[in-house]
Amino acid sequence: MKKVVGVINLVDEKNTLSELTNHRSFASVPFAGRYRLIDFSLSNLTNAGVNTVAVFTREKYRSLFDHLGSGREWDLDRHQGGLFFQPPADEERRNSGDIHSFYENLSFFKRSLSHYVLVTNGQLVWNVDFDQIIDEHEAENADITVVYKPCDDPYTSGSHYNVLYTNDDERVDRLNLGVEPLPGDNVFLNTFLMKSSLLISLVEDSIESGKHESINEAIAANLDRYHVHAHHFGGYVTFIDSVESYYRYSMEMLDPNVTQELFYNTGPIYTKVKHESPAKYLESSNVSNSLIANGCTISGTVENSILFRGIRVGKGAVIKNSIIMQKCEIGEGAVIENVILDKDVSVSPNEKVISEDQPRVIAKSTVI
Repeated sequence: MKKVVGVINLVDEKNTLSELTNHRSFASVPFAGRYRLIDFSLSNLTNAGVNTVAVFTREKYRSLFDHLGSGREWDLDRHQGGLFFQPPADEERRNSGDIHSFYENLSFFKRSLSHYVLVTNGQLVWNVDFDQIIDEHEAENADITVVYKPCDDPYTSGSHYNVLYTNDDERVDRLNLGVEPLPGDNVFLNTFLMKSSLLISLVEDSIESGKHESINEAIAANLDRYHVHAHHFGGYVTFIDSVESYYRYSMEMLDPNVTQELFYNTGPIYTKVKHESPAKYLESSNVSNSLIANGCTISGTVENSILFRGIRVGKGAVIKNSIIMQKCEIGEGAVIENVILDKDVSVSPNEKVISEDQPRVIAKSTVI
């Protein structure tokens, strides 16, 4: 699809995942045994034929660069279009709103031959048909189409999102930014479509007037001026904004109904390929209701857990209700329960790491 350029906007990411975002961006947090969070939105774009994608970043993007590389796995390593990384050009504005990132990259949009800009973020776990949204946008003759999901998640309590209100024709008449949603409220997924020329105009006007720090503020301030249509996304989507919600959504990946909808009902979800041997289950292993990635060697017991690549579980070790990221070593007789181990953690033989109430995060490269 040559008429759309994609943007994955990571500028307003929040570091709300404790140790998991100490050394990486939110979008590069591992998920579901082999993916990173950004894989979902990036795959959704390329599944819709969007072959020019810019990633707007702010900080801690080294692991993201390493993961995405040239974009080959998403068919974005190409001579025309492709994958573009856009870190902040002005260090003094590193902590400013995303409107400045769009302004710094206006030449990217002006050089593009695309008719539309499709903006999304990098922390949504979902599988959305962007072609359908584009068709609906044109059928409604909208200036801007925003994507929302009714809030039915108890884990959003105490969290702040952008909430939109519509009339009977699904036209947005109010957009409240940074509020705590009530059950049934329409949560704006920070995903929208508009003409490239309109985006350029909104950004230039915002900078000239000094009124808006974010592109969402600019949209909210112009609801009377433009036809802003709301698209209701009815599929599976996550609201990850805490360690607790990350843990809960990760555990949902053990439900075959969820994985069927997320990975098989629409387009494929791509990720960086790691060429490792299949997981090895030794005679003493006992594995149930778990995701085990390639390169693992299992000699102990694993229940209701997610193990990423290259993990070694010693004989007699027990892992329950936990998320173990790549290259961890679990010694013989160790017990891990209700815990998230970041990558390269080593647990000594017979050690016990158990969390009773909330999931506990063990930082990268910790030795226990």
